Amino acid sequence: HPARRFQPEDITAGMIRRTNLELSACIVVYNGCDEALRAAQTVLQYTRRHPLTLYLVDNASPDGSGARLEAAVRSGALSTLPGQRVEVRCRKENGGFGTGHNTILPELTSDYHFILNPDIQLTADTLSDLADWMAHPDAVMARPGLCFPDGRTQHLPLRRCALRPMVYRQLPFLKFWEKYNRAYLMEGEDLSAPVEIEFCTGSFSAVRTAEFKAVGGFDEHYFMYVEDADLTQKVLQKGTVWLAPQFSAIHAWHRAPMRDAGKFKMQLVSMGRYFKKWGCGKGTV
Repeated sequence: HPARRFQPEDITAGMIRRTNLELSACIVVYNGCDEALRAAQTVLQYTRRHPLTLYLVDNASPDGSGARLEAAVRSGALSTLPGQRVEVRCRKENGGFGTGHNTILPELTSDYHFILNPDIQLTADTLSDLADWMAHPDAVMARPGLCFPDGRTQHLPLRRCALRPMVYRQLPFLKFWEKYNRAYLMEGEDLSAPVEIEFCTGSFSAVRTAEFKAVGGFDEHYFMYVEDADLTQKVLQKGTVWLAPQFSAIHAWHRAPMRDAGKFKMQLVSMGRYFKKWGCGKGTV
């Protein structure tokens, strides 16, 4: 179906720089502390206009990442600006991606919350920009444009999860399903301006904190994969979700399911749970 777009007056209203906004962000870590610290430092370095609380949640990493995160905060290795603070939470067991992010859900008092991957890098004040832009009354969730470290644009799902494009993305030799993947990515549509979407990637999402808490955060029945699609469906019951490509961030995008049979199996299990809950996706299956 045709994607709804912001009208010029809506875009203007959303770009007004607002005051008295409180931001929060969360990065969940499972091993690989160094990458998470690099991501955290860019978030702190570039988020300047609004106060920020950055949460680093260690998901019981066996490589000692939790202790290293705590040491980095204690030592001041993570440089903070006025109005910023960093909180580390170390879980005793790995409950998965969504459970890790939900760890700090009861603590959130911000206006906007950001769900970030450890492989995200900022080069501008994207958090403040998105928070300001989301002034439009029914916009409850959004994401920026994402690119690889070499500058190539990342083509991520934008339509509601559907079986055939998801399978095709892991098994691209199924050429007869390629058309479903093109629809899944909204190929052929103008993605250079803000557009309403149905799938907001968990690698970088902005969500109104009140709505994030109202829907109970992530569904913890998913250990990994598709939990971001599930969250988007829940948030869509509260308002609209948008791609805001005028803002951007770098995302390394470690596509583990393509290389790891165990993780690919985990993804299939999550897909089954999602489709049982939400259906297979009308029109694209």
